[in-house]
Amino acid sequence: MHPINPMNMMAALSWSGGKDSCLALWRAQQSSENVQFLLTALEETACRVRSHGVSKALICAQGAALGLQNRFIAASWKDYESCFIEQLRMLKSDGVQRAIFGDIDLQAHRDWEEKVCAQVGLYALLPLWNENRMTLVQEFLAAGFKARVVCVDGRFLDESYVGCEFDAAFLARLPATVDACGENGEFHTFVYDGPNFNHPVQWRSKGKQQYVSPPEYGSQVYYFDVLDTLEV
Repeated sequence: MHPINPMNMMAALSWSGGKDSCLALWRAQQSSENVQFLLTALEETACRVRSHGVSKALICAQGAALGLQNRFIAASWKDYESCFIEQLRMLKSDGVQRAIFGDIDLQAHRDWEEKVCAQVGLYALLPLWNENRMTLVQEFLAAGFKARVVCVDGRFLDESYVGCEFDAAFLARLPATVDACGENGEFHTFVYDGPNFNHPVQWRSKGKQQYVSPPEYGSQVYYFDVLDTLEV
């Protein structure tokens, strides 16, 4: 259990649009955390989420459906940390005192999050920390959240896993070597509905796309389901 918010201090949540950050938000809200902002990191073009590939427009649609304010950074991996810290500093100036993250058990991630929060005087909170990964997946699905698999790392999964609903059938298909939470980066998701959504997020798929990372990042192959806002 994390420390109870003693004075209803305002909080911001590090938001990828995926299941772990969404479950962290749900847990925080159930614990009466005063979450007001979702902070999302975009790639340099400021069009899509770094790592997940979801459009900025869909992240804004999630924020609207959740009744929360979106904040963004647009950064390369090289200036990611400095941009993130600067946005945390801006959030603090708006009254935020607590920053929430959806990491489960990767200590290096927690160390970084606590470090950047400390630099601007924010308290780092991790509602999912050190809990069983399969238990968290089951909690997510049992709560009624709906999510789509939007990215897979080709080292772990092939293209057929992209564009699937994140559900019991998807989990049953996973190789034994792939974590059900994708905590090691095997896959990423986009959440489009759930118990804390005022209405479902409307989206459409523009098809699958292969991406090969630059040599300095290992030339890894990734497959994306390119989602965007639904045209009406």
